[in-house]
Amino acid sequence: MNAVEIEEAITQLADQPFDAAEFPYAFLEAFGNKEMAIKRLKNGSTNASDIENGVLQRNHIHMLVCGEGQATQALQSLKDSRATQKARAKFILATDGVEFQAEDLISGETVACNYADFPDHFGFFLPLAGITTVKEVRESSFDIKATGRLNKLYIELLKNNPEWGTEERRHDMNHFMARLIFCFFAEDTDIFNGENLFTQTVEKMSARDASDTHEVISEMFRAMNTEVKDRAAAKIKRWANDFPYVNGGLFSGSMEVPRFTKMARIFLLHVGSLDWTKINPDIFGSMIQAVADEEERGALGMHYTSVPNILKVLNPLFLNDLRAQLEEADDNARKLLNLRKRMARIRVFDPACGSGNFLVIAYKQMREIEVEINRRRGEADRPTEIPLTNFRGIELRDFSAEIARLALIIAEYQCDVLYRGQKLALAEFLPLDARNWITQGNALRLNWFSICPPTGTAVKLQGDDLFSTPLEQIQIDFENEGGETYICGNPQYFVGGYGTQSQQDDMDFIFSPYTNNYKDLDYVSCWYVKAAQYGEATKSSCAFVATKSICQGEQVAMLWPVIFNLGVTIQFAHRPFHWSNLAASNAGVTCIIVGISHADSSQKLIFEDGTSKIAKNIGPYLLDIPDIIIEKSSAPIHSLPKMDYGNKPTDGGNLILDKGEVENLIKKYPRCKRLIKKYVGSQELIRSVIRYCLWIEDEDLPLANEVPEIKKRLQNIRKLRKESKGSQ
Repeated sequence: MNAVEIEEAITQLADQPFDAAEFPYAFLEAFGNKEMAIKRLKNGSTNASDIENGVLQRNHIHMLVCGEGQATQALQSLKDSRATQKARAKFILATDGVEFQAEDLISGETVACNYADFPDHFGFFLPLAGITTVKEVRESSFDIKATGRLNKLYIELLKNNPEWGTEERRHDMNHFMARLIFCFFAEDTDIFNGENLFTQTVEKMSARDASDTHEVISEMFRAMNTEVKDRAAAKIKRWANDFPYVNGGLFSGSMEVPRFTKMARIFLLHVGSLDWTKINPDIFGSMIQAVADEEERGALGMHYTSVPNILKVLNPLFLNDLRAQLEEADDNARKLLNLRKRMARIRVFDPACGSGNFLVIAYKQMREIEVEINRRRGEADRPTEIPLTNFRGIELRDFSAEIARLALIIAEYQCDVLYRGQKLALAEFLPLDARNWITQGNALRLNWFSICPPTGTAVKLQGDDLFSTPLEQIQIDFENEGGETYICGNPQYFVGGYGTQSQQDDMDFIFSPYTNNYKDLDYVSCWYVKAAQYGEATKSSCAFVATKSICQGEQVAMLWPVIFNLGVTIQFAHRPFHWSNLAASNAGVTCIIVGISHADSSQKLIFEDGTSKIAKNIGPYLLDIPDIIIEKSSAPIHSLPKMDYGNKPTDGGNLILDKGEVENLIKKYPRCKRLIKKYVGSQELIRSVIRYCLWIEDEDLPLANEVPEIKKRLQNIRKLRKESKGSQ
């Protein structure tokens, strides 16, 4: 089960009448426990509890449904239980159907709420499903809840409007979903006049059978695209006149809306009933982008890059420098003014922006610094001088690009409310700016200079539509010229030689001008080369999350001479660390972060295990050493004998078995189980592939020959070795 499915199951459980006897088992079932596991707990065979009516699942949770008003005492008894410690329970939970209390015995964190509200804390218990949690998800379930509701709506609409799921109409569908998300946010944050204006209008003005729901929504969209003074001439229906003029290209173009079924209308009303003031653009964008991606939908709500991990990139890249300058300025009005002017000209560019996480976090962090500058200068109500258009992105997927723009708009509004108050934020929010600063396309094929041009270079063309600027159209001018450019992000991970044909073509496009030796490089290498090329003209700095392979082994000699020849030095680096998301099957990706720049800094930092140290130089192996590169050599470079191979079976693959082959063999010939061992080579270790091998000692040969499948493999090996050059 993924996080969205778990949230839905937990919500359904809370909505049902409380059943004291069944609650512990229903709770575990909601977190993905199989029917057999539940059955064993119920009959007592695996229930390790030493408390009457207690339910203890080893290594997971100890629960007790207690009498009314006794939740606190029940939780303490679970904590004091010897069985809790003996069974290594991670959580304890007590409830009387009115109160709900729980504790994470590892971290010490607790939950105490009304029983009806416990689904809001479902993220607290995600480890029960084998899902690694992050702080932001534990604190709020809204983003996952909204993702699940929107996903249901999206699927139901496509079921009734299959043409909207085709390549030709996918942009229209994604654009429609972006419009809906904006409306849900706007009606709960006073951007629209009246409480739940959008949702209530759909409920009141459309038929219950949903036959005209698409017409009602289309008319609201038309109103939001028409200035108030022009509405009479446009014959906007009276009931739609309460909606403000939004502009910004969000509601321009086609007003066509997919047709709704009765169920789709219900799903839309359910989404609208959520409290959209709780939306967190840091999280929401990453989660919602999977709604429109069929391949990612199975991992809905999983791909979330935590704020601490994003700050591992942004802090040493430029945020720490801004904070240091703020600290040095103290209350000096002139120095504070200079810092504010500097920040107003900074450009943040993510050429693999996804749903905009890095850009949103960078924007919010800079606004936080700016508000402190304004406070020290006695200008607390001053409008921000940090324009959204200074935060540029490129994203391959259409819907993710839409959501990135929307996430930045929401982040700007939330910052204005937080730092300047609701009244001033509302006064300046609408109409939206129509200019486009996120480009949809392949970042490795696009010209970065046209999207984020060098200082002093004006952009020739201007986008006139926030959400549908043509791919070939050059982007808008920067609002404030003369600033620094920082490139950041988390590009796609594909291990060298294992990408799609399109990705291999991208590798050819990037590397062929420099070298022929690049086929085994990881895909992320392309972004470093593009950033180094860009930096030759802009003197920009860059930091990406990357696979550790690009700074290990043979890839170093393939990649880093190309980058160093483009005039780049490594300014900071996070040595290998674990990069996790919410996926239950998290493969435990080990990543690095490498910051490069054409402007050589006096201080270089290496981060490892939560600490940092100053380095004289950071070499391509991410150590404090000169830029030494060890080349691959097929001939000895010393007096030792030549070694062609290490341990090599020379079996033509006949000794290697996959999991299915092993299961079939053992099923037919149980005795041959002792001939099979787990096989772990480089590919198995790197790619988490499970394979096995035949391991036949001399005394086991008669047994091996009794099994026809194994005997045939041995005959193939005998023939192969007889014909090999080594046998001549």
